[in-house]
Amino acid sequence: MAIKVQVTFDAHDAEALASFWQLALDYAEQQPPPGFATWQDFAAKIGMPEEKWHAFGAAIDPSGAGPRLFFQQVPEGKVAKNRVHLDLNVSGGPNSGEEGWKRVLAHSEKLVAAGASVQYESNEPNGRCLVMKDPEGNEFCIQ
Repeated sequence: MAIKVQVTFDAHDAEALASFWQLALDYAEQQPPPGFATWQDFAAKIGMPEEKWHAFGAAIDPSGAGPRLFFQQVPEGKVAKNRVHLDLNVSGGPNSGEEGWKRVLAHSEKLVAAGASVQYESNEPNGRCLVMKDPEGNEFCIQ
């Protein structure tokens, strides 16, 4: 049986970055535990200091198939290229042609409006993609 994974991002603004990735992946905000209306209610109940209440965020696949993304606030900024990045497969596959590329461009426009930036277009032997950065500079690809 496969082991489930969580992908964790260090962030300056964990809640904002979680919201961006919810949009990018069509994920949802993780709801607080049963019995709590908000995460702040939960944090207060477990005794978390109020200054930490907005230091975390999470994005989950509503279908349960994809990994949970967890975002944690850290004091230092990003200083180097990612050693791991996410590939967003929106085109429909390597044989999707111009229609697939139109889906890539449409999705990238939505993400740019949400704070991402396009770095460059890549035409590698394994396919065409856009290399992008999220609002905090984490690299990812849309193919």
